[in-house]
Amino acid sequence: MGILAAYAVPHPPLIVPAVGKGEERAIQPTIDAYREVARRAAALRPDTIVLTSPHAPLYRDGFFVSDAIEEMGSMARFGAPDEALAVTNDLTFAQALAERLDRHGIATTGACETRGTLDHGAYVPLHFLAQAIDLEDVRVVRLGLSGLPAADHRQVGRAIAQAADDLGRRVVLVASGDWSHHLTEDGPYGYVPEGPAFDAQLADILGSGQLDRLFTLDEGLCEAAGECGLRSFQIMAGALEGEPFEAELLSYEGPFGVGYGVAAFEVAGAADRDAGASHVGAGVAQDEPADHLVALARRTVEEFVRTREVIRRPHDLPADLRERRAGVFVSLHEDGQLRGCIGTIEPVRRCVADEVIHNAVSACCRDPRFVPVRPEELDRLSYSVDVLGDPEPVFSLEQLDPRRYGVIVSSRGRRGLLLPDLEGVDTVADQLAIAKSKAGIAPGEDAKVERFEVVRHTAGGEARRQEAR
Repeated sequence: MGILAAYAVPHPPLIVPAVGKGEERAIQPTIDAYREVARRAAALRPDTIVLTSPHAPLYRDGFFVSDAIEEMGSMARFGAPDEALAVTNDLTFAQALAERLDRHGIATTGACETRGTLDHGAYVPLHFLAQAIDLEDVRVVRLGLSGLPAADHRQVGRAIAQAADDLGRRVVLVASGDWSHHLTEDGPYGYVPEGPAFDAQLADILGSGQLDRLFTLDEGLCEAAGECGLRSFQIMAGALEGEPFEAELLSYEGPFGVGYGVAAFEVAGAADRDAGASHVGAGVAQDEPADHLVALARRTVEEFVRTREVIRRPHDLPADLRERRAGVFVSLHEDGQLRGCIGTIEPVRRCVADEVIHNAVSACCRDPRFVPVRPEELDRLSYSVDVLGDPEPVFSLEQLDPRRYGVIVSSRGRRGLLLPDLEGVDTVADQLAIAKSKAGIAPGEDAKVERFEVVRHTAGGEARRQEAR
């Protein structure tokens, strides 16, 4: 395993069609090269994408390494709020990287929250990678740059390669960065002669693969050129150090006064390395219960609580769980008391199995009513998984039955759901009152009501032991 390839890419927001609205056609060679990078990266079947971005949090004396469970981003800042995506982070890799850098005296800091926000320097590459790679199946590690010397950026790259080797990860590194911002008089940043001079040198370095030259560029030239990607590329150089690779400059252009270059660095023999052996949770144990959803919820919670690693979808689940889409709720109980319950009214993931995995993580650490589950609680947890049917409109309260149907109430953008067959919820009035309360809808306020049926999975979800009383 280890570093399979690295790609240097730009990040102009307008290259995303929802933002560019046709202007992106002016940099079609860059688009074509980006698509080629995505195709090549997908062919390498990576476990993890490590992405360095100049627009991630930047610190003078250390590096940002995201430790959020998930990260979400959109192009809302650039006028396209519906252009959005989400990724799951490789937390084990992020921790291993931070530990290796700490041993070299290089400080790191994380996101301090469970859900992070993708900057556009990361979003643009992920937008293209998502056209060829299922980001539900691949983990991401997002890094920022630093005010520290070039040698420390090289060391970050070395630590990335070491972590990939030690963890047995198949890793593709994506170094996001634009080149000079001073190429033309009519560009947004104007023209200085150092701009084209810097880009000419960088094109020669990346095209020839002589990456050591990234550390000997004249500092005055780099500063005057207004580049933003050099330190990102220096991290990439550190990661590739000692590896036999083939370098190729796929494209370069600067029609808007900013240099956009795409370069590929592919490690010899990477495509032949074994794939799949390193996946966390890559299969279901033979002695697990027959109910795969409950077993999957339990494994997800236990793996995450112990390691902060979100498991990958097992390859040998029944086809229905890998292909069907539905809303899913995962509920945790401890000694008979609710310990966490999070779900999705409608499907937001690729399949039922992915809904279970992500909602199980949320149930154990994101339910605002409870503190996150601790490792010592795991043996006392019991599990149930509810798979929701399609909502149906309700025109009369006689159509409701709190034992059979769950309810969804909605009013003016507020929405609340209550599952069926809950202890202590015996009447339709109780059910609607609780659902309204969850949505922040006043008791006497009119609300749209829908009902849905649920298939509840509990087999094999019993706690391994009960608290002594």
